[in-house]
Amino acid sequence: MITRYHAIYYARVLAQRAIGDNIDSLSQSLLNAAVDINPHQIEAALFAFRSPLSKGIILADEVGLGKTIEAGLVLCQYWAIGKRKIIVVCPAALRKQWSFELTEKFGIDNEILDSKNYNEYVRIGRNPFDNKKVVICSYNFVARKKDEIRLFGFDLAIIDEAHKLRNVYKKNSVTAHAVREALENVKKLLLTATPFQNSLMELYGLTSIIDENIFGDAKSFRANYVYEENYSELQMRLAPYYKRTLRKNVVEYINYTKRLPLTQKFDSTDLEFELYTKVSEFLRSDNLYSIPVKQKMLTTMMVRKILASSTYALLGTLATIKARLEKMLEENKYQQFDLNEIFDEDEIELLNENEEDSIDSDVNSPTEDEIIDTKQIQKEIAAIQSFINLAEQIKHDSKAKALLIALQKAFEQIELIGANRKALIFTESKRTQAYLKEFLEQNGYRGKIVIFNGSNSDKQSNEILEAWLKANAYTGKISGIRAADRRAAIVDYFKDKAEIMIATEAAAEGLNLQFCSLVVNYDLPWNPQRIEQRIGRCHRYGQKSDVVVVNFVNQRNYADLRVFELLNDKFKLFSDVFGTSDEILGQIDGVDFEKRIWLIYQECRTEAEISAAFEKLQAELESKINTRLKDVKEQVLKTFDVEVQERLKLAKEHTCAFINRYEYIFWELTKFILGDKAVFNDSNHSFILKERIGESPKGKYCLITSKETEGIPYRLSHPLAQYVLKQASAIKVTGGKIIFSPLETELNVTLPEDLKGKSGYLLLSSLDVLAFDTEQYSLFTAYTDDGQPLSQELCEKLFLCAGREVKPTGLTPVQQRKLKESAEQHRKGKLQQIDSRNLLYFKEEEERIFQWEKDMINSLEKELDTIKRQIREQERLIRNAVTIEEKIAATKKLDQLESIKRRKRNELADREDEIASKRRKLLAELDSRMIRKIHHEDLFAIEWQIV
Repeated sequence: MITRYHAIYYARVLAQRAIGDNIDSLSQSLLNAAVDINPHQIEAALFAFRSPLSKGIILADEVGLGKTIEAGLVLCQYWAIGKRKIIVVCPAALRKQWSFELTEKFGIDNEILDSKNYNEYVRIGRNPFDNKKVVICSYNFVARKKDEIRLFGFDLAIIDEAHKLRNVYKKNSVTAHAVREALENVKKLLLTATPFQNSLMELYGLTSIIDENIFGDAKSFRANYVYEENYSELQMRLAPYYKRTLRKNVVEYINYTKRLPLTQKFDSTDLEFELYTKVSEFLRSDNLYSIPVKQKMLTTMMVRKILASSTYALLGTLATIKARLEKMLEENKYQQFDLNEIFDEDEIELLNENEEDSIDSDVNSPTEDEIIDTKQIQKEIAAIQSFINLAEQIKHDSKAKALLIALQKAFEQIELIGANRKALIFTESKRTQAYLKEFLEQNGYRGKIVIFNGSNSDKQSNEILEAWLKANAYTGKISGIRAADRRAAIVDYFKDKAEIMIATEAAAEGLNLQFCSLVVNYDLPWNPQRIEQRIGRCHRYGQKSDVVVVNFVNQRNYADLRVFELLNDKFKLFSDVFGTSDEILGQIDGVDFEKRIWLIYQECRTEAEISAAFEKLQAELESKINTRLKDVKEQVLKTFDVEVQERLKLAKEHTCAFINRYEYIFWELTKFILGDKAVFNDSNHSFILKERIGESPKGKYCLITSKETEGIPYRLSHPLAQYVLKQASAIKVTGGKIIFSPLETELNVTLPEDLKGKSGYLLLSSLDVLAFDTEQYSLFTAYTDDGQPLSQELCEKLFLCAGREVKPTGLTPVQQRKLKESAEQHRKGKLQQIDSRNLLYFKEEEERIFQWEKDMINSLEKELDTIKRQIREQERLIRNAVTIEEKIAATKKLDQLESIKRRKRNELADREDEIASKRRKLLAELDSRMIRKIHHEDLFAIEWQIV
């Protein structure tokens, strides 16, 4: 039980803002995150808040350590304190995953912004970025809209897979340059497991994305750290911007399971082989009306994938292409190509992602006015009809029969390891999905299957949704967003009832299916990142069992064999604990790699040609990883603390205590403010709201840390929680008295023995300081009646104790004066602490600016030194000249060099002035931010007694 005075203090604690790398900087975020947070993730998130002057950091944890959660904690804290202009930049394929993570784990509204909805916002006169949501978009989108993004002025940018920008220092990196320019003045979090691969210059590129003034120019960086190898100095200068945790440091509290590969080999029939060969040869043809010229690569790539997926899917695609050609012939004019007519929405989604990450083709398609070649079209129609005739003779695919064998083997294997009898089957085609569902139902799995795709508009999915809505009418799980509820309903059905989920890849992004330990790649993407994402639906943090990964290999298709070998042996996707190594996956551009594979299929016919092409591709991959560079990484990117494990252990204990305290404050404040409007269950931290309050409906609510799963997630950012804070902050009180009862408190609060039975008086005042950023404090000043002062920490503990209000006797004028004078001293002491800390921030930035100036001037001086060496060499040649011609030539060259030297000296003087001017400007900006604005207020003064 708490009092009005507790409520005022609690509301202040829950809303106040902090600066620096102490855990108070994440207080709101920790009450909003519905995820188990590990110590290294807290440490990484706090690193982002280390200095308010920093323009950003690189979070470079090894794969599998939850960089998304680290960034999410930072993002969530920004959101909680009202800095809500936030953008997430990532590869197109990861946009949906980011959207789901932010919604499910942090409860933050977000929107994927692409050209289509951007243009729609513009059409109706709205700023597409100003939608009160986190904006998620691809690299190419940011590059295209760089001016608009720069003008909008985001508070925070999360850049995922940031290694894609590491070549920004090169002139031809157009997209990277545009992204840097768009986000120049924004605080940035760069996420990558591989900050550099081929050269230290890539590390220079990444740091320049954060701030172009961390190091000098590319020439000076190359001279100082690539040629001269000053690795210890480089590491020291990187320390404020770079955070990396290794898996070996966290094994004590994160249990990673293994991947167990199961390869099911099969032989295609003669009919299947004939169909594959003929369609492949057709796709290699030039100038086909069947394939749009401008989108040839994307279309042929998709048709090849469908060809490998299932005959049933291929039939649908061929029939649609044939119908389009027949219409063209009938109307005697070229029909503009619409990919939506040929491929289903899930296949289109994959095509769009390839298009998002690639440069548009400059090839022009025919126009409707152009005369068509009717003989060519008739020839193509005949060819496609022959393919259809062949396909219709194939009743069941060999691979589908192999699936039955693989499922039996895999189920036996996961039963042996004690995992749930559940399988997640992936396909890239919705048509293949439908075929597999029917095939499996005919072979012993009827009533055990659920499908998951982009629409889920089939009868079974609708029935599942309606049953789920009915069952969860009063649980708080219903979001009201039809697509999100349908998704949740199907996942719950898979978890509780079905044995098999057949999912299309585009739909399943962002799903967390740790309860399933069997992943089946019915068709295999060529993009290694996509495979990693598939397996990652099940093999992720929280998975309790080893995960079996099933793949199919057609032994009659040599190209398929080589693709599988590359993915399995080089990328190690299907085995080991962590799957793909940082060294490989981080280096490969998935879309580019996919195009390389497509090119092999398109251009190579014989086994010898295929083998040579794959050998060349593999050699290129291997050349990107060399031992020498690994040694450099060890020296430059090693962790900065040799006692990491011990530090993380202490951090875990501290974090748990902190979260427990904040959760207790949040819970008790909610109980106090809602009072009779709700019925509370302290044992599982849930409550029933009896009436609607503002946007918050009546019903069951649960703290996000509660083990109770049936209810509306109650977090600090929820409208009901914001109502609670607002009501508590509005409470007005005059002098009072509290009887504190430590023994009646749910938390384990330990007070000094000599305080028991004592009484005294206390003042709580607020202090808000705005300098480099806003920070807020709640300052206690307290004494016992016999004049002993109580520390800030002791007062904070006191207000964690239960209490009740009683009639006060009133503070004497002496007590009031003593509190006021002591509070003033407390405030001055806190301001001195703040000034001292801010001075450290200032000095750190000042040192960075001086280092930048030194880099730039040294670079210019080295150019001049080079010229001087050349002059000395020419003078030597003049002295040693044997012929008059040699002497004249050397003298002429010397004159040119002397001219260059004079010009360089002048340039050096001008550039020194320019650099010094920029340095003065940067320091002046820092200086102006040092001037602080202060607001303080006495919140209440009370008498107290401890029983």
